Amino acid sequence: MTSVLIADDQRLLRASFTLLIDCEDDLTVVADAENGQAAVDLTLRHRPDVVLMDVRMPGMDGIEATRRICRAAPGTRILMLTTFDLDEYVWASLRAGASGFLLKDTPPEQLVHAIRVIASGEGLLAPSVTRRLISEFTRQPSAPGVDASALADVTTREREILLLIAKGLSNTEIAEFLTVSLATVKTHVSRLLMKLSARDRTQLVIVAYESGLMNRA
Repeated sequence: MTSVLIADDQRLLRASFTLLIDCEDDLTVVADAENGQAAVDLTLRHRPDVVLMDVRMPGMDGIEATRRICRAAPGTRILMLTTFDLDEYVWASLRAGASGFLLKDTPPEQLVHAIRVIASGEGLLAPSVTRRLISEFTRQPSAPGVDASALADVTTREREILLLIAKGLSNTEIAEFLTVSLATVKTHVSRLLMKLSARDRTQLVIVAYESGLMNRA
């Protein structure tokens, strides 16, 4: 059973999400929070698998709450909720450790699918979304950047796979492109996550761009 915490300042929206999620046999809502501080406190208490986190909330916003949760409860994954698909706050939330984002008007079936994807350890960035999102991300002047030395322990093959991940390819597409088995690709991805201290593929994409690797490709 995948446990979910909902953080949003709109009570009606929290209730709607709770009803939707609790109707699924494999998902359950363990708590809901009306602001970022409550989200942090309740996450530490319940240790949910996934937090649906609103970006904009009074007091502590979703970005700061995400940063604190990722630091204090690394086993919990964050799925950001936003009204606009190119909301400037989304980029900061991804750097804070979020695994992906959805629009608040996402169809119900897509929302529950997204929760399952995030819970499985994948970043919620489909290839087409990755390309559009990262294109916008790299234009943000406030990007702090990742030191290129972070890639020092990454092998040539791992760098190649990291580049393909950053270009939006799935594991299956990478396996076909490199003519290797899917299991081999998964092994390399696991090593990249470990070496780069990344939570998921979303964070790998950010590292690839902020380290300058994509600029040298």
